[in-house]
Amino acid sequence: MNRIEIEAKLNRDRAWLLETLSGMSEQELYVPRTPSEHDPSQSWSFADHFIHTTLIERNWNDMFRRHLAGGQGMQLGRNADGTPQPREAVMAGVHRWTEEWAAKHRGKPLDELARVGLETRAETLKLLSELKQEQLDSKIPGTPWADGTVGGIMAANADHGRMHFNWAKEGTLSVV
Repeated sequence: MNRIEIEAKLNRDRAWLLETLSGMSEQELYVPRTPSEHDPSQSWSFADHFIHTTLIERNWNDMFRRHLAGGQGMQLGRNADGTPQPREAVMAGVHRWTEEWAAKHRGKPLDELARVGLETRAETLKLLSELKQEQLDSKIPGTPWADGTVGGIMAANADHGRMHFNWAKEGTLSVV
């Protein structure tokens, strides 16, 4: 993907998500929708799914920077000594990490969640403005997202927001 396609997709999908969420009632936004994948006694709302996407985008920005600086971009799934972790251990760690982030932000007003997300999105757009097409096309070894390129994964932030919105919409804990 080129810079214009990535920027347009990021802006279009974030605007759609913000407009959709801000059109919901408080109850609709915060009612439990899906069980936490870390602790099934906890539930995630539309707001929890929304703030989750900010954490992942922040993490991906760090991954892009490591990769472009010549380091190991993809650190997920590796022990401190570089050996691979079993998938179950990787996913348990990811679910714990994302649940801690969701819990930290749970119940905050949508305006605050949008502010946190905007701070991260501004970082993403700044990074996008600094990269050459060759860097956007650079593949990050071991990444399972999009086409594995910096640009493809960066654009996948838009898909990630819609995916989580749909998971919350299809949630089984409560019918809104």
